[in-house]
Amino acid sequence: MLTLKENLGLEAFRKVIFEEQVLQIDPAVKETVQNSFDFLKKFSENKVIYGVNTGFGPMAQYKIADSERIKLQFNLIRSHASGTGNPIPPIYVKAAMLARLNTLSLGNSGVHPSVIELMATLINKDITPVIYEHGGVGASGDLVQLAHLALALIGEGEVIYKGERTPTREVFEKEGLKPITVALREGLALINGTSVMTGIGIINSIYARTLLNWMIGCSAAINEIVKAYDDHLSLELNRTKRHNGQRKIAELMRNHLKDSSLTRKREDHLYRNNPDVAVFEEKVQEYYSLRCVPQILGPVLDTLNSVESVLMQEVNSANDNPIVDVDRQQVYHGGNFHGDYISLEMDKLKIVTAKMSMLAERQLNYLLNPNLNNILPPFVNLGKLGLNFGMQGVQFTATSTTAENQMLSNPMYVHSIPNNNDNQDIVSMGTNAALTTKKVIENSFEVVAIEIITIVQAIEYLEVQDKVSSKTRKMYDEIRKLVPIFIEDVTMYPYVNRVKSFIMKH
Repeated sequence: MLTLKENLGLEAFRKVIFEEQVLQIDPAVKETVQNSFDFLKKFSENKVIYGVNTGFGPMAQYKIADSERIKLQFNLIRSHASGTGNPIPPIYVKAAMLARLNTLSLGNSGVHPSVIELMATLINKDITPVIYEHGGVGASGDLVQLAHLALALIGEGEVIYKGERTPTREVFEKEGLKPITVALREGLALINGTSVMTGIGIINSIYARTLLNWMIGCSAAINEIVKAYDDHLSLELNRTKRHNGQRKIAELMRNHLKDSSLTRKREDHLYRNNPDVAVFEEKVQEYYSLRCVPQILGPVLDTLNSVESVLMQEVNSANDNPIVDVDRQQVYHGGNFHGDYISLEMDKLKIVTAKMSMLAERQLNYLLNPNLNNILPPFVNLGKLGLNFGMQGVQFTATSTTAENQMLSNPMYVHSIPNNNDNQDIVSMGTNAALTTKKVIENSFEVVAIEIITIVQAIEYLEVQDKVSSKTRKMYDEIRKLVPIFIEDVTMYPYVNRVKSFIMKH
């Protein structure tokens, strides 16, 4: 069981979302939320507080009568639940719920305590609102997507319940749940923030790190398959470059290959007298996709670390408007809902993820082209050349998907379009950035799945199962449980999807 206290860490986030660890709210947090609500209720008497007794956005100039204040909150939720497109998968929605719950638990929002209590219950029961991809511009937060979350909390709309799309009202009746209490500004507090882009971003970062780990493994395996010289991974070479990411990638690859009997020492072959040699038959240096992996994946690692830091800062921040400050007995109006931090980090993450897919595609091409590797048959074909096709068909898929990633990696951060009667005259597009990054990551797992299958085929052809490193052998054994040896041609897509699903989870 995980207790929600002051700061939510990445590991705690992962356990709740991926391991379905039960979440409970610390009594001190409940007290903080109650105090915030009580203060705002009293403070807002005889004062103009945005979203409590005014309209919203450019309609804030209109004062709302006390008798209509509650209706105002319901109107806001219902009118903004206007998303379209594909539903966001439940795991990402659950992450958004946890991000919003954590933000509202800080006590800067003045919400009724029933809000955090019901949100925690829905997370624990794995009941996720139906939220659509299209609608968020990421300026006044994820208004549209969060409105769909709020819709479920007031007992309306639809949720995913036991894998099925079901009206919220029916689920609440079955589970004995009651909608939240709407008393002050619950509508605005729920939809005014960055929690959807942040929740999706955190899941993106978790998957991106998993992808990076597989890329390190694939890169190391290819180096040993082709019996590469190992000095490009050496401590001595890589410490002459001061970037932590490069040094760490090189270290991880050395660790991967420490018990390999295939990689070679340059001093055993080239660092000796060769007076009669005019042209070297073997490569003096490997192609960049093998030799420059620390320099390519190093920036990926550094970027991922930076992205995770910003995401966790955001998820533990108040990204609401206005901000309630109980200690100073004051309410401050501003723009903490603006999603530029997340938008920029998601653009960075999708760029480096696209680069990982590009590296995987080039390494795949190296294995498939006998004119490059000089040790494998065309397309690592274990059957009859000409009659069989080996991995030829899936290369098209890898190339196509990588090209899509290159196109999608263009930034959203600079694509602001004014809207909301120009009240939102510059926006972040952070929700779009997070969702596009999600797509790039999913695409990249497909490319890496194809590469892994090809690596295993190459090991099979070369009969080096007992010579590769123990880590490569483990990867070989895991994939062999999912994929047979391809000698005769088979329908490939089920195996690619099976490996993709496996590597996303491990």
